[in-house]
Amino acid sequence: MTGEAAAGGVGARVRRNEDRRHLRGEGEFVADIKLPRMRDVAFVRSPIAHGRIRGIDPPPGAPVGSIWTAADLRGLTSPIVAVSGRPGFRPSEYPILSGDKVRFVGETVALAIADDRAAAEDLAEQVFVDLEELPAVVDWRTALADGAPRLHEDWPDNRFIAYEVDLGDIESARRDAHVTITREYSMGRMSGVPLECRGVVAYHDTRADQLVVYSSTQWPHVLRTKLAELLGIEERRLRVIAPDVGGGFGIKNNVYPEEVALGALALRLGHPVRWIEDRWEHLVGSAQARDHHYVITAHAAADGTLLGLEAAITVNAGAYSVWPWTAAMEAGMASGIIPGPYQLRNYRFSATTVATNTTPLGPYRGVARPGACFAIERTIDEVAHELGLEPRDVRLRNVVPPDRFPYESVTGMIYDSGDYPGMVTAAAAAIDHDRVREEQRSAAVTTRRIGLGYASYTEQTAHGVEEWDKRGLPVVFGFEAARVALDPSGSLTVDVGIQSHGQGLETTLAQVANEVLGIPPQQVTVRHGDTAVSPYGMGTFASRSMVMAGGATYRACEQLASKIATIGAALLGCDPTDVRFADGQVTGPDGAVTLAEIADAAYLHVGRIPPEIEPGLEVTYRYRPEVGTGTFSSSTHVAKVEVDTETGDIRILDYLVVEDCGKVVNPMIVDGQVHGGVAQGIGQALYEESRYDPEGQPRCTTFMDYLLPGSTEVPDIRIEHRETLSPFTVLGMKGMGEGGAIAPPAAIANAVTDALRPLGVSIGWTPITPASVWLAIQDAAEASETVEGRG
Repeated sequence: MTGEAAAGGVGARVRRNEDRRHLRGEGEFVADIKLPRMRDVAFVRSPIAHGRIRGIDPPPGAPVGSIWTAADLRGLTSPIVAVSGRPGFRPSEYPILSGDKVRFVGETVALAIADDRAAAEDLAEQVFVDLEELPAVVDWRTALADGAPRLHEDWPDNRFIAYEVDLGDIESARRDAHVTITREYSMGRMSGVPLECRGVVAYHDTRADQLVVYSSTQWPHVLRTKLAELLGIEERRLRVIAPDVGGGFGIKNNVYPEEVALGALALRLGHPVRWIEDRWEHLVGSAQARDHHYVITAHAAADGTLLGLEAAITVNAGAYSVWPWTAAMEAGMASGIIPGPYQLRNYRFSATTVATNTTPLGPYRGVARPGACFAIERTIDEVAHELGLEPRDVRLRNVVPPDRFPYESVTGMIYDSGDYPGMVTAAAAAIDHDRVREEQRSAAVTTRRIGLGYASYTEQTAHGVEEWDKRGLPVVFGFEAARVALDPSGSLTVDVGIQSHGQGLETTLAQVANEVLGIPPQQVTVRHGDTAVSPYGMGTFASRSMVMAGGATYRACEQLASKIATIGAALLGCDPTDVRFADGQVTGPDGAVTLAEIADAAYLHVGRIPPEIEPGLEVTYRYRPEVGTGTFSSSTHVAKVEVDTETGDIRILDYLVVEDCGKVVNPMIVDGQVHGGVAQGIGQALYEESRYDPEGQPRCTTFMDYLLPGSTEVPDIRIEHRETLSPFTVLGMKGMGEGGAIAPPAAIANAVTDALRPLGVSIGWTPITPASVWLAIQDAAEASETVEGRG
């Protein structure tokens, strides 16, 4: 049997199937769900960062049952507890509605139910919460200070976890080094800000005796499992549906109190309930991200070879540990991937995760990788400067060469394939590196300075059992499932457990099916997001969907194709090895039979198929990656910027991405993913920050003060694709959903530093705002004057 894919298979620039309904305004999001007798919920949230609840009083005259507190939920729900398997981890209880103490502004303490959202909000605003305010700790330094107020009274301090690891021989690296440098970096806190905020609709289906929960979530099956546990019901009595989801970025990949509360209400009440998050709630109540601090010490030889690295990583994880990622996620991940694409053999690190009176930290596009990339890539440039070398050349000296793959990193990661030096060289050529350097040398001294910055990284994707076990998570995301079915009419349906929220998976998975069965992608239905329809799956995150669900779809289609070929050969009177797929039919030496005719025989006229063949045409396949640490995409980004030294303003003149995600299934969709990721990375680099005052009050609660990049701030992004196929995955695919967001902070910071290096400025923070740049220039000038004065 041989297959011949119709136009639109793997590698084709196929337009997205899902765009038709979205462009016509026919999508269905949680806020579009309308059910009879549905009532709206508004949450009462803590107005202070730290305090004891002395009482909660409903407004006078409030209808009976319209206000719910923790006491009303007692016995109906359990708190959310995310426990890491790492030794020494301290778990926290994240309450559904807090009944005794609040630990961040925005924490849910009560809820109001009314006929519409406006009435529910009016009721919620009138609820009186009697709070005894306590001192708050907002940043990690304050939280770790002696005598700091403790968030969780049964802890001895405010550390979720702290540990150290020593790999190789860092002492010999220190002794042999020609130069040793220490640098400090910080990465600001951010919000996820998807286009659609979170939302939940829940009701009790009395006919099926099922709690039905609609949620704007990235993982309906995992959410169902955890909700059933927290609500104390059998999982068979719970159905979760994720309709169209307007972006997730990891923010919708946690289990939240609001989902649990709505489920509990629906089980108790005789009508559906709905909660739609507004933007203020999102900015204060949904999981936030980043908030990293690094102290990096690098030991290098005179030629720029990196001999050893020491890293002290501290992460402010907020008030609670989110399920299932746990508060240990960010620091743990960052420590493992700081070595990046480099041949580093001596590495020592410490990882400390701190609890503060801020919104809990959760996954966001790139997770810990942007911080780790920022730390190592800024350090590479600093080593180059200290040695008087070109940063591009120091990268080329240290990256893993192509002939060493598969390569095991110092932290035990298996890099499967790649051409790291080729990407650096290609990026330098595309940006015209030598011309930019000549432009810098020949430019007249003005207030506008040009800078060039590189950032390279490896992106771990499609992690397997080994990696999740190592992280100590309460769930091991070790597989993904696909069910493919050719129905009696001969049309194909693919059911998957992942959830698409903008990645184009309804199209790319159809392209994978086309690669095997030759059915045009436009004639393949990909269904997802409903636990009653799709096989159990882990969801969409960690750049895993194309490798995992694509691998499952491909293998399921292979098995289905074998059965189709057997039936087709029987109908054609030939051997199955003599048939091939093309244009929706199976062709043999002396004729052809359509898929519809084969399906008709398999379902409706089973007497025509061999008796040893089971009727029907349906296959379910569960895909597990071959290597437990996953597959590794890679990329080099390069930014060219102009910095105005009078105002601190930064303008991106050119931005280039050379990326390798293995086999590219749909180049147009990959380009879109890169563009979106880079835009978010630019936001992190230059604009976005969730700030708090010393009392823990959030300072960025609207888009007036949480600044996002717009069309004028994001330049034309040039992309070059490289394909080094993974030897461990179906078709050689690697994940790429998060890649675009990883490198921009590092590349832009390196470019700004390159521009301002003659003034004595080195950028070690994000966001790199005009005010922070201007102050750094002034500080450097004052320091220079002081040195000159002493001289």
